[in-house]
Amino acid sequence: MSQGGGRSAAAVTTGTMEIVVALLFFGVGALVAWDSWRLGASWGMDGPEAGYFPMRIGLLICVSAAVVLAQGYRHRHAGRETFVERGQLRDVLSILVPAVVYVLGIQLIGIYVASAIYVAMFMALLGGYRWLRSIAVGAAVGLSAFVLFEFWFGIPLPKGFVERALGF
Repeated sequence: MSQGGGRSAAAVTTGTMEIVVALLFFGVGALVAWDSWRLGASWGMDGPEAGYFPMRIGLLICVSAAVVLAQGYRHRHAGRETFVERGQLRDVLSILVPAVVYVLGIQLIGIYVASAIYVAMFMALLGGYRWLRSIAVGAAVGLSAFVLFEFWFGIPLPKGFVERALGF
């Protein structure tokens, strides 16, 4: 059920999701197998080479993913069972998209400023708090994290232009 109380249309079917996950796992298995082959995946004079066992694991992941892919393809064409409805997907994306932007923001503006903005935006946009309170709490979180990690623990975390401008 969506938050609106009524049923909404399927955004993604179960069969489609099985296919997507199977393809992702196949890619991971192929990457493991390829890198293991690069390291050496055969039996050497003194026993197995570095990639011997990881190569088998990678191939096992690929075979398992191929089975799930076939099941997903069959399931996708057998019925249209809903994996997620549009309202549910919107709720998930309202958390996922800001989280991805936050992680990218850490790279661009540093963890402290990105954290302050992230907390303030979440409070205001998803929590319904007033902007002044949201900004104050976000700034307090960013400043508290800065003092905690930089001064008390002595752990340098990624910094952006604000911290560099202040000499940190």
